[in-house]
Amino acid sequence: MHRHVTFVVGAATLVAALGLSGCSHRQSSSTAPAVGPAVTITSTATAVRQTAPVPPPDALADVLYRLADRAVPGTEKLSLVEGATVDNAPALDKFAVALVDGGYSPAIFDVTNVAWSDRDPTEVVANVNVTTPNRDVPGFSFPMEFKPYRGGWQLSQQTAGMLLAFGSPQAVPGPPPSPTP
Repeated sequence: MHRHVTFVVGAATLVAALGLSGCSHRQSSSTAPAVGPAVTITSTATAVRQTAPVPPPDALADVLYRLADRAVPGTEKLSLVEGATVDNAPALDKFAVALVDGGYSPAIFDVTNVAWSDRDPTEVVANVNVTTPNRDVPGFSFPMEFKPYRGGWQLSQQTAGMLLAFGSPQAVPGPPPSPTP
């Protein structure tokens, strides 16, 4: 029961943090843009992004299904996460266990709104909805970034850092203390 609460609290924290980071600062419409000569800057990555189709949602969901598969050892999942090392294998194993312990077994990953990233023209961003046939477990969704890797895709290091707690000790809050009489 404690693991379920921990996963749900962690997922809720992740969703709240990502929701807040999705807010952007817009320039006031009263500020007039500077007028100057038109400049066109292109790069190979931008040209590829503009002409290549985004990957199909199934290709990105496959990355997540492999990450969630408890039968696949963490050491065999390293290529699914940008920059992952052998030291990250335990976190990859914990992610799969946390999904099961949280009631997300089987987990269903529905990838929607796949688009090229504005930040890095070779990456894609997508919304991922995580659900399960278990009606007692609420679904949740959050944006993820994916990078191309050896003809396929992998989770970006930034997304993996939030989702898998790479690089930091597991400091997951437990349930709130019971009120004392």
